[in-house]
Amino acid sequence: MTFSIVARCQTASLYGIAIASSSPAVAARCAHARAGIGAVATQSMTDPALGTKMLQHLERGLSTRAALDATLAGTSFAAYRQLIAVGRSGAPTAHSGELTLGLHACAVSDDAAAAGNLLANTGVPAEMLRAYTLASGHLGVRLLAALRAGLDQGGESGPIHSAGLIIVREMSWPIVDLRVDWDDSDPLAALTRLWDIYSPQIDDYVARALNPGGAPAFGVPGEVR
Repeated sequence: MTFSIVARCQTASLYGIAIASSSPAVAARCAHARAGIGAVATQSMTDPALGTKMLQHLERGLSTRAALDATLAGTSFAAYRQLIAVGRSGAPTAHSGELTLGLHACAVSDDAAAAGNLLANTGVPAEMLRAYTLASGHLGVRLLAALRAGLDQGGESGPIHSAGLIIVREMSWPIVDLRVDWDDSDPLAALTRLWDIYSPQIDDYVARALNPGGAPAFGVPGEVR
């Protein structure tokens, strides 16, 4: 039903998640990230509260493994859940309970983790990490490359309909929060188009929040500066 990747870019203090699913509005339920803390995906019979709890444990200074163990210890339904997480330091981590939906798999690298359920084949997460590692540029570009590679590898056993991309930096809000909640053709292509439009303006939107008097103009009709 869902495949995703979480990753960190330590040189730019970025954490992000890219996710796709056959179900609607997947990012609204399954994608969690907090500036300076990390990123978490909660999927397969999703409980969004687990993402919040994971980030709280990471904020307390727990390793991703310890945060995952503490989160799972607080639920009676760990067998149904699939989670991946990356924190400030240490290895990312992954969990697929024995009742995770359908064909499922996880893969972990030094700075990223990928997972999926109801997959077309178990090679999808590993291919996502390979593509992420080979890609260059902004974290968002690399996450989208990983998501596309997962889809090209087979993705889910059925068509995807929603996708999302969230990236956090030092601010208390996401610098990127792009979502395609339903698309019958290619939600990943639609998400990539959103990224292409939004990404050149990321720093401008941050500047408008922090220093509106000195921020760039929008360049839209009716604007007076």
